[in-house]
Parts: sequence; structure tokens; C-alpha cells
Amino acid sequence: MDLAILYHGNCFDGAASAALLGRFLAERAGAPTAAIRHLPMAHRQGDPFPPGALDGPLNACVDFRFSPSPRLHWWFDHHASAFVAPAERAAFEADRSGQKFWDPSAPSCTGFIHRTLRDRFGWEAPELADLVAWAEVIDAARFPSAAVAVRLDEPALRLMTLLEATRDPALPDRIIEAMRRRPLAEIVAEPAVAAALAPILERHRAAVEIVRRLARLEGGVVSADLLGTGIEAANKFIAYDLFPEARYTVVVSEDPRRTKVSVGSNPWPRTPRTHDIARLCERYGGGGHPVVGAVTLPAGQREEARRIAAEIAAALRVEGPAAGAAAGAGAPPGRAP
Repeated sequence: MDLAILYHGNCFDGAASAALLGRFLAERAGAPTAAIRHLPMAHRQGDPFPPGALDGPLNACVDFRFSPSPRLHWWFDHHASAFVAPAERAAFEADRSGQKFWDPSAPSCTGFIHRTLRDRFGWEAPELADLVAWAEVIDAARFPSAAVAVRLDEPALRLMTLLEATRDPALPDRIIEAMRRRPLAEIVAEPAVAAALAPILERHRAAVEIVRRLARLEGGVVSADLLGTGIEAANKFIAYDLFPEARYTVVVSEDPRRTKVSVGSNPWPRTPRTHDIARLCERYGGGGHPVVGAVTLPAGQREEARRIAAEIAAALRVEGPAAGAAAGAGAPPGRAP
């Protein structure tokens, strides 16, 4: 049976989630992995699901927001902003398929899928333990230091960087297919992968210097405007390597498809985080997690992105009981019965 897996594009956790669930569904259905089609998804305002995305005989979506479509057969997500409208949350809670799961407290969607498939379906793939472990580290920013996340010495971090930056539509498919069964070090050493990665690592080194030049720290918030620099997406941990005392980052960037405001919190804070970033981004049509999020606008909306970034940065500089209450609030973990 043909299987379509929609996944959070340009994201290590999204790709790893697609690989893990694809392996499970292929083995469960006895279907060849060649019959699996991967569709990268991007968060944006409005309905992000393209026409026909869920028209196949078997459809799954991982590490991405919910769709109430009856053509969505499997769903796993861990974003706090998984449901844009109350009707979507109601449709999820009314689902009785036993194949749709959500836990906004999960460090990564890959780890969430792994635990759910083990506990609910008695299925495991022990040889993918390294893939799951690195997804937990990367998506929850559980690096031992900012320097580790910026130097990119580990194979998983190099694949993360490649997936975030590549514009080759065929490359993520090949990486996801390899992730189903092969060690990460073996994947990143493939000649085609290594060749694609080399110029991206060069751009990463250049981005470190550009962020060093443009970033400004004010009131515990690092702001960086990368518009016009040629840097489409900078490693989110550069700011914390440069400014260890920072609590939050707000970065404006663009690529040919979108203009983006990326918001993050320091995983190595010297003082507690007091803001829920997902809720803050939701005010502008974005979303994410309590500790990281984004607002995505159509391409070319530079001034609007700058306005939103300035407002978010100003809000993050405000501390107090109200901010603390927002950080602790949120929907409890849930899943379809």
C-alpha cells in the first residue's frame, strides 16, 4: 500500500520522525519502503496542507500540526501549538482510531513516537536508538554546551545542519530512507551527503561571523536582523555561544519562500525562563513550544517581520509574575484513546 508521510521539513526531528514511523508502518503493513512518499511541511499562516496532500490510500503526519481531515490516518506531534482552532482540538479528542497522538511535554517527536510504538504496539527498532537519542538532544536543545551545538563535530549535528539548510528537494528523502536502518555516522560519510554538506558548513562558519557582527544584547535578549546578509537560517545556538548571559534570542531571516521571525530561549540559563514562547508567537499567527517558536510570513514582508521581532523582543525583556504564569500555563499532555 502506498504511504504518504507528511513531516516538519528542514528539521532533524521531523526527518527522524518520518524515518521511524515509516519503518514501523512498512513492517506492520508488509509494504516496500519504495512505496513511501515524504512530503516536507512548513508552518505558515492559514492552512499549511497543500491540496491533495492527504488524498492517498494511507496518510501520516509527524512533528507537525493537526489536520481534522478524515484522510489523516496516523498523527504524532509534540508542539504546544498543534491545534490552531478549537475545532481541531475537538476533532482530535473525538478521534477513536487509536492512531493519533499528542504530547506537548515530549522533548522530541521522534522520542514520543518511539515510546508510543513500544508501549502501545509492542514494536521497537533497537538499532535506531542513536537516532532517537540524538533527536531528543537536538529538539530539546539538551547539548552539554552552546559550543557543542555550534562546532557541529557530531554526525547527527552535521545532518541537522544539512537538513535545515539544503535546497535539494531529493536529499531529505534519501536521508530519511537511510535513517530507517543505517547509523548516522555512515550516512553523513556518504560521498553525496559529504559533498552537499561541505558548502553548508562553510556558510555556517560565515554565519557565525555575521551574527557576531550584527547581534545585539539588550535586557537579556539577543536580537539579530539577518535580512540582506544572504544568510537564510543561522544556527540558533550561535547567540548563546557569543552571549552566554542571554536569556532569549529573536532573529529575523528570509529565504525565497518566506520571511521568518525565530524566537528561542537559552538552554543553559543563569536565571529561570519566565515566558511561554509558543503563546507569544501565537499572537502573530505563529507557534512552537514554550521554549522555542517562530512566526512565518510570506516572502518579502521585511518591515512586518521587523515590527513583530521588535515587539516580541520588547515583551521578552519584561519580567514579573504575569510572565511567569504564562510560562507555566498550557494544555496538559493528551492523546486519542
